[in-house]
Amino acid sequence: MDDHSTRGPLPRSKGLYEEHGRGLVLVDVLSDAWGISKDRTTTWCTLRLPEGLPALSTGSAPVRNETMIRVPADTSGLQLAGIHGRTAFAILDWPGDQQAAVDVLHSLASNALRHGITQDWPSSDLRIWVRVTKAHELIIDVKDPNPDFPEFETNVVGELGRGLWVVRRSGATVSWAPDMAEGGKTVRAVMQPGQVAL
Repeated sequence: MDDHSTRGPLPRSKGLYEEHGRGLVLVDVLSDAWGISKDRTTTWCTLRLPEGLPALSTGSAPVRNETMIRVPADTSGLQLAGIHGRTAFAILDWPGDQQAAVDVLHSLASNALRHGITQDWPSSDLRIWVRVTKAHELIIDVKDPNPDFPEFETNVVGELGRGLWVVRRSGATVSWAPDMAEGGKTVRAVMQPGQVAL
């Protein structure tokens, strides 16, 4: 965290009932390592993810272009996701089968709306990120507030539903991971560039 102050943070001893001054003590206890930059303007820490958590598949190259799409977290959002997705694929100059990509985006958004959105979710929007890497891979991320994805592998092979099976059948690699920072989870599809269907 950079607050542009050159004074730097200092750990403090606090009384049992005092409400402030425990930040660095908590950072020290909860992090694997932490420190302060030489110019004393940045405090950093590293956190180890718990063992056994699923991880998101990644592209083979850094992201070149990206955009975020917000659609209503209801059935009207599905049609809008397809429209905005097709526009995003064209603007981001993804050289792949854009109809297959629209199908993938639609399936991920539909899955999030059916199984990920809960009544107590404070947002009325579904957030979708579309990224294109320097190797021309397409990455579609859909975030929802449900941190779990029971029987993910069974879903991907089509034994419990067809949504993620359609994503895999469209040529995408599918993965998911809980979002440790904001809560919920992200479901990701990575598609390779290829012949464009006309």
